[in-house]
Amino acid sequence: MKVDILSMSYEEITALMAEWGQPPYRAGQLFSSLHKNGVRDFSEITTFPKSLRELCMHKCYINSLNMKKRLVSATHNTVKYLYELSDANSVECVLMFYKHGASLCISTQVGCRMGCAFCASTKSGLARNLTASEMLGQVYESTRQSSHKISSVVLMGIGEPLDNFDNVVRFLELISHPEGRGLSLRHVSLSTCGLPDEIERLANLRFGLTLSISLHAVTDDERSAIMPVNHRYPIAVLLNSCRNYYKKTGRRISFEYTLIKDQNDTPAHAVKLAGLLRGFPCHVNLIPINPVPGLSFHKSPPENAQRFRASLEQKGINATIRRELGTDIMAACGQLRLGSRQ
Repeated sequence: MKVDILSMSYEEITALMAEWGQPPYRAGQLFSSLHKNGVRDFSEITTFPKSLRELCMHKCYINSLNMKKRLVSATHNTVKYLYELSDANSVECVLMFYKHGASLCISTQVGCRMGCAFCASTKSGLARNLTASEMLGQVYESTRQSSHKISSVVLMGIGEPLDNFDNVVRFLELISHPEGRGLSLRHVSLSTCGLPDEIERLANLRFGLTLSISLHAVTDDERSAIMPVNHRYPIAVLLNSCRNYYKKTGRRISFEYTLIKDQNDTPAHAVKLAGLLRGFPCHVNLIPINPVPGLSFHKSPPENAQRFRASLEQKGINATIRRELGTDIMAACGQLRLGSRQ
């Protein structure tokens, strides 16, 4: 069986070259060709002799994605890609342009099993985890398609990253490796619905990335109604793991709070949220909900969002309202994938 070379660590590639009787510097040439130059075929590695290129072709494969659909927003600097995987499954990612550079929101699973009621990603359940190479492929192919350097990455697309912990960690190690893309993990954000055990494991790695917690409610009853994970990990347990993460890493937590009309956007909710987060170095990102066909949630009016933010800041909680991007290109996670299957 051929080896997924793009998912291999630098050390594993070094060991592979040694096994093949190759000098150590060949590992550096191969790793840089894959991760810095983004080669899609071993024939493109011109620093290798023909015999070594042929050996690579015989023993390994370079996992690549096929662009199935590309949607460009007419109103925002946003591009959405639907990529087909080798098994005919598909995932999506979103490229967003800001003053500071291009940011790519990638998927970590095909589907999701978390069951959050307001999310399109979970409507068909979990098909499988993505490999590290399939996550890297979203970055490398989007770079190629857009001709833009990706300056930051957000793991906030389809899937729950911490439900695919080992592959996500391998992705982070590879995307940040100095012999490859060398992306600082301080420019990476990981969004989770809240799996405390995995948050603790991530904290112990001290990657320096930004942890974003999908909170979306201020009481256990309200959160459990829209996020089944809360039945297992109530808000108090989740916040305790967040505080431990901050103690171990020194990195401020970002809390995502999707504003849903008449459900979690009242002044009383703002006061309760401020109470939950009092004294904890954090940032609250208020998110206008994306309309998703088949879901009955409605976006909170802009005046409610502004009032909610002001209330938080009056109580010392730093808060912003996320700029809406790509609503005309089905920007909500999972919408494009679902639409392609209908």
